[in-house]
Amino acid sequence: MTGMTTATATPGTYKRVVRSLGTGAPVYALLVVLLAALAVTDPGFYEPDRFLAFVKRAAPLVILAAGQYLVIVCGEFDLSVGAIVTAGVVAAAEVYGSYPDAPWLLVTVGLLLAGALAGLVNGLITTGLRVPSFITTLGMMLILEGAVFFWTGGSPHGQLPQDFRQLGRGTAMGWLPWAVLACLAAGALAVWLMRSDFGRTLIATGDSERAASLAGVRVHRVRVTAFVLSGVAAALAAVLVGGFSGVSAQAGRGYEFEAITAVVLGGVLLGGGRGSVVAAMAGAFSLQALFTLLNLRGVSGALESTVQGVIVIAAVGIGAADFSRLRRRRCTHSSGGTPS
Repeated sequence: MTGMTTATATPGTYKRVVRSLGTGAPVYALLVVLLAALAVTDPGFYEPDRFLAFVKRAAPLVILAAGQYLVIVCGEFDLSVGAIVTAGVVAAAEVYGSYPDAPWLLVTVGLLLAGALAGLVNGLITTGLRVPSFITTLGMMLILEGAVFFWTGGSPHGQLPQDFRQLGRGTAMGWLPWAVLACLAAGALAVWLMRSDFGRTLIATGDSERAASLAGVRVHRVRVTAFVLSGVAAALAAVLVGGFSGVSAQAGRGYEFEAITAVVLGGVLLGGGRGSVVAAMAGAFSLQALFTLLNLRGVSGALESTVQGVIVIAAVGIGAADFSRLRRRRCTHSSGGTPS
């Protein structure tokens, strides 16, 4: 009897664990596999300093993925985040070039407000003028890239002082990178948001805009807020990137596609309505781990874009198939029929 009880309890426990992981289960498994592969390829990878350096490098992408998740899960896209990162790094350098004694906190807050403003413009154009977010944010990306090139002539002037760069390259208590703490704080805030009423309305909006509107959700306000938070996340990522990479007119190039890849890899449904922000951030860590592994294996970095393309196509295809089966199953249950 005891053996039967154990045998029947194990599948139930397994199902509960899988259910708790939700749509992010595959990316969590992938992350474990990649981290194990890194340990085999480079036995010293998990030395504290080296592992924290890995997390520090991943922090900007993790923060961007959290912001991108908020936009995608409500049914939109944000292609402007990479350009916001670049504009933030260049703007900070130019400000310090003119005002070398500017307080780092004031400059950082200014960048966060500028990121929020860019997100606000994206959100208002998308919801107010009903321009597809793909087009709106693509236009914002081109505007910011053009403005940076016009402002700097393709070669940014000025440099970032050490106190400003501390968040990206410095450590707290002598061993824990500030970038890791910023990543943890952003992740905790994103999780809290998604467990709040705002998070539930965000997912409801992505699942069915009409149903959410009939339920009393202010759909436009929810989506604008998501864009604003994505812009703030991009500005925070700019502070980190400027801290450990320095000034470059291409500091954020490609980040927008990496963030979308991470979100899709995390099992978030393009079109909105399904997905976990923790899984999206795990997707960012998985992507960074994959690139690190390819680098250690001597694979050309030029293939990173190819890998991202394969991941996006495969993940979206698998996710769309799963979602279609889920919808058919729900329709069958609601009609009282039996599956064919």
